[in-house]
Amino acid sequence: MSSSIPIIDSHIHLYPESEAPSHAWYSPESPLATQNSVSEFRAATSSSASQLSGFIYIEADRKNDDSKDWSEPLNELAWMRRIIEGTPKDGEGHSADDAKLCLGIIPWAPLASGLPKLNEYLDTVEQQAGPAAWARVKGFRYLLQDKPNKTGLTEEFIDGLRLLGEKGWIFDAGVDQHRRGRVQLEELVEIIDRAHEGVEDESKKVVFIINHFCKPDLTIVSQTDPSFIAWRSAMFTLGKCGHTYMKLSGLFEEMPDSLKTRSAEEIFSAILPWLAVVIAAFGPERIMFGSNWPVCTVGVGEEAWKKWHKVVDMMCDMAGLSQESQAMIWSGTAKKAYNLEG
Repeated sequence: MSSSIPIIDSHIHLYPESEAPSHAWYSPESPLATQNSVSEFRAATSSSASQLSGFIYIEADRKNDDSKDWSEPLNELAWMRRIIEGTPKDGEGHSADDAKLCLGIIPWAPLASGLPKLNEYLDTVEQQAGPAAWARVKGFRYLLQDKPNKTGLTEEFIDGLRLLGEKGWIFDAGVDQHRRGRVQLEELVEIIDRAHEGVEDESKKVVFIINHFCKPDLTIVSQTDPSFIAWRSAMFTLGKCGHTYMKLSGLFEEMPDSLKTRSAEEIFSAILPWLAVVIAAFGPERIMFGSNWPVCTVGVGEEAWKKWHKVVDMMCDMAGLSQESQAMIWSGTAKKAYNLEG
């Protein structure tokens, strides 16, 4: 890629070590149960520091009880606010100068709990975020990857998505074909269709930003595998959905451990079929670079961000993309999809 193209990392998670136990995925043995703040992210991205415009902070799955207990998601919001306002507590690993890197935040929201609870939550978020952080709320996320089938197909959930669209917020969609099967792909297509159905004003249709290629199974070795065929079919269907984008993120986590430690070139060769499908289905104007840092480091190591950056760079070269198209992937699509200023 050209050294003049700015980079926006559209998908990272941040948390101080003191708050790691508040996450649903936490265990003391987890390699992620350490401090992962802005200072650590800066170190991980140092090879591209001159190009890094900033990042989108994605909620990191704090413990919650949907309609009953929002304390941890609100604690995460308070942490986001401290980053944006440049007011860290001692030892939190960020400074006032880091505030400019956080271009947008995507907090958790109780989409499955019905409109009264969702509206109550949104009012609470606005009050507790403060003007600076509230201005950087670009949308919300509610992970479907670990929820019972049909969670996203309830009237309550669809109504919540429509509300986000009315207010100009996006929905970050997290589903998992690898562990949950094709039903997650099929339901995502139906969710998008139903959320957009009957909304006459195109500007009021909720924008979907799909995380991590929908987490395909990268342990398979044949493109004739039913898992790959189902995923490929879903990508082309999703690619036809309006107001829908895809993140180039999360693939390290779906690879066999033996592949994670290989060179960027070897990884690129192994996952080329998946990359080629996404480029064909969405095009560079609807795909965006994201790292899923620090999750991407598990089994890969400290060079994970640099390695994924190189894989995406090779993808752009393979596809023969113009400078303009490459600029969209590295930052332009994120600016458009997340309504970033500038």
